[in-house]
Amino acid sequence: WGPWVNGGAWLDVDGQAVDWILRDVDRVRTVWEDCRAGRYEVGTQIGHPLGFWSPCYVGEVSLGRVLADPGGELGELRREVERYPEPLREALTAGAVWEAGFLVANAAKSARRGDVLHVSLCLSRVVGLLVQALFAHHRRWCLNEKGALAAVAGMPDTSAGFVGRAGSLLGE
Repeated sequence: WGPWVNGGAWLDVDGQAVDWILRDVDRVRTVWEDCRAGRYEVGTQIGHPLGFWSPCYVGEVSLGRVLADPGGELGELRREVERYPEPLREALTAGAVWEAGFLVANAAKSARRGDVLHVSLCLSRVVGLLVQALFAHHRRWCLNEKGALAAVAGMPDTSAGFVGRAGSLLGE
């Protein structure tokens, strides 16, 4: 499954879909230190077409439901991650917006050559990057791409019509 998955399963509990996720707490702490310093990684991961963004580890601690914490380690970490780190916010928004602009320029060149695959992949990533930037701008953890575009629609600083335009663009 790749370097980002530590373990887990997809479960059905009384008809309810449950993602059972296991993470290496030491690795989560390392990622948390990176996030506080404005550093993050994006890695290739099966099932994550936009890539696996390392801040997801911290977001899982912040947003997930802890089922067992006998030593109190996760509770302590959860209290630490309550506040979204400003250096991460700045790095994610700046990095995502820069890359989005770069990809739009590349897509324009490929469009002139009729390279539909490259154009569509660039534009899909552009939308994903802008969604990541909006989550970071609003100091919210983005765990993955699923439902992320719809989620930004309700965020106060999302441009009116962004979600509709992004959906139309990707639909074309």
